[in-house]
Amino acid sequence: METILSGMQPTGHLHLGNYEGALKNWVSLQQRFEMFLCIVDWHSLTEEAADTAGLAEKVFQMAVDFLAGSVDPDKCAVFIQSDVKEHAELHLLLSMLITVPTLTRLPTYLEKKEQKGIDTYGFLGYPVLQAADILVYNAHKVPVGRDQEKHIWLAADLAKRFNAVYGNTFNEPQVLLTEFPAIPGLDGKKMSKSLNNHITLAESDEETARKLRTMFTDPQKLRKGDPGRPEICPVYLLHRIYTPGHEDIVAPCQSGALGCVDCKMRLTVNLNQVLAPIREQRKKLVEKRDYIFDVLRDGAGRARRRAAVTMAKVRENMKLIYY
Repeated sequence: METILSGMQPTGHLHLGNYEGALKNWVSLQQRFEMFLCIVDWHSLTEEAADTAGLAEKVFQMAVDFLAGSVDPDKCAVFIQSDVKEHAELHLLLSMLITVPTLTRLPTYLEKKEQKGIDTYGFLGYPVLQAADILVYNAHKVPVGRDQEKHIWLAADLAKRFNAVYGNTFNEPQVLLTEFPAIPGLDGKKMSKSLNNHITLAESDEETARKLRTMFTDPQKLRKGDPGRPEICPVYLLHRIYTPGHEDIVAPCQSGALGCVDCKMRLTVNLNQVLAPIREQRKKLVEKRDYIFDVLRDGAGRARRRAAVTMAKVRENMKLIYY
């Protein structure tokens, strides 16, 4: 089996964008690959180093969502990044092989520096730590969206540089491009916790209904009877994902026969139906803290064993064994 590494920053409850963009894909891939799924707590410190009080609970809630969403801990090693110290060791060693200008030219660095005003060493070195996350398991593939392609290319480039200097050590990881539907938030922008426009897997049917009632629609359709444009409506974009036979909505929306209130009610019913088994499983798992922590400890043990093999080869090839 080829190996996949993927991860997610611990932000607490997963939302629909996380589910459609990552979790569903992992569940499919776990049947065909050896998978390491990492809750990347160190990465979260690049933006929130001064606010770690709630980090433990966020890690726990994310692990619950992984399992409730059908990630199988018998097939995937689910673990916390900081439980496997080899990530940090390899990050340090790889940092000797990359220049500062290379990192400062990365589009994601430039965008976030501008947006968030962050300019720490840890933030600059984020892509090198991400490369270490991948290479420490000698992963063959990394499932990502197009916005993360350049980071995987950087990991492959670092693997190539290391192999050229110290001898064949790493696979050059490949992008496993994941095409997933764009999930609009309640305001019509991309769903994001930072924009507070999200719907989480953990919310109740009633909370989901309340949020959907506030969702933006076609700005030209102000009342029932006004002709609508479903092709630009965020509500219809969600119908396309969660409503069987969503095509039947198009004509009555365009004619004005279907009002936005009724349209949102239909979406609420269908979305809650899709999420019902996840939420039911979630209720059970959230009461089993010891089990969740056992899963994370077991996953970390499996990850450490794999990482130890890689790092032994790294130290040997770098002539860093002194005794």
